[in-house]
Amino acid sequence: MARHGQSKLNAFLHPTGHHVAAWRHPRAQADAGVNFDHYVELARTAERAKFDAIFLADSAAVRDQNIESASRVARYVVHFEPITLLSGIAAATRHIGLIATATTTYNEPFHIARKFASLDHISKGRAGWNLATSAGEVEAFNFSRTAHPAHADRYDRAREFAQVVTGLWDSWEDDAFLRDKESGLYFEPSKQHVLNHSGPHFAVRGPLNVARAPQGRPVLVQAGSSEAGKELAAETAEVIFTAAQTLEEAQAFYTDVKGRLSRYGRHADTLKILPGVSPIVGRTRDEAEAKFAELQELIHPAVGLSLLSQMLGGVDLSGHPLDGPLPELPETNAAKSRQKLLVDLARREGFSIRQLYQWIAGARGHWAIRGTAKDIADQLEAWFEGHAADGFNVMPPTLPGGLDDFVDLVVPELRRRKLFREEYEGRTLRENLGLPYPHHPAAKPSAPPGCEVGGQARPIAANG
Repeated sequence: MARHGQSKLNAFLHPTGHHVAAWRHPRAQADAGVNFDHYVELARTAERAKFDAIFLADSAAVRDQNIESASRVARYVVHFEPITLLSGIAAATRHIGLIATATTTYNEPFHIARKFASLDHISKGRAGWNLATSAGEVEAFNFSRTAHPAHADRYDRAREFAQVVTGLWDSWEDDAFLRDKESGLYFEPSKQHVLNHSGPHFAVRGPLNVARAPQGRPVLVQAGSSEAGKELAAETAEVIFTAAQTLEEAQAFYTDVKGRLSRYGRHADTLKILPGVSPIVGRTRDEAEAKFAELQELIHPAVGLSLLSQMLGGVDLSGHPLDGPLPELPETNAAKSRQKLLVDLARREGFSIRQLYQWIAGARGHWAIRGTAKDIADQLEAWFEGHAADGFNVMPPTLPGGLDDFVDLVVPELRRRKLFREEYEGRTLRENLGLPYPHHPAAKPSAPPGCEVGGQARPIAANG
């Protein structure tokens, strides 16, 4: 069945790029993690190309605890807290969406509801929350914990966390604040709603001390691909960032998750699935291959092995020969879906440990492709038209160069094929993503002018 509409594009910005050795590239901004001007320029580049959003991942710890390998990487060592950073970027941009990760494992719902509602007001309706459950045990030790919660427990907490946050976002109706100086009435009392949530994990009275967001609620994003993650996404998410290696894998995930929406009273169009793609673009195929080879040569073996160990759930591979096969692994309590993806890949391709870490160095298990702009566009088109994706989470291998290449070379090719917008459709992230305005449960179904997109969203129920 032919697709209608155009694909969505999100720019997933790691400080120096997604390749594990990107910071060593001659044209990399080595201090990117704490360089505000660097991020502003990246956001403006993505906005110039009419990307839907930029996305910042996060970790509440220095992920690699091995000092030898940690001292040789730039990712998740020192970097800005993302909501603070996006608040600054909001003032330097006008249209592009601003999505950040905030973990449900080591945060409280009131904090998250308040921060993202504030970001939505600051940006005039461009905020998105990537609801994540922390995968790495190392984060536990920064929050007075001696052990990381079990995978199932993290998702149980996350589900209730989302209920509380969305309930708090509905503390006020859209038109609650009159601010009538003549009458002296600041807000209409009947349009305040106290949550009074009481559940297994949280007891939150409310109301939120931020007015209802310009886009009703910030856009809810999720990235889990485990069974629990897919079910949580079907219930709560409006955008999913996922990882797939083949068209067939992506199609299976797309069909699976979209098929779960009806049990929550949702339509397929209320969820956008954006697989990650890390493109190396050249004006010729030889140039793309040369760019790839240059990056691969910069991988330090200690860094490659440490990255692989982290992505397999903290498995210690130091006692195994690098040029030998991946050993049998215990089930992880960390990122279960990513461990399975990598183990399946190693078995299918016959990769040694070294070959596997070289393979993931560019995109950590996401889809890595290289070639000319036409080559890249051909593959993106096949996934979009083949109902494997509603768009793509673009992961430049290096920054700023990798994003510049995609914007200058691939985006015009996508536009030539009518696969990507020429101009933004609206003023909020929801409008540009084609997501419905979430009407307040107590209000009549009428949205603020210009915000009605695609019908009414189903509110997530909150206890109490």
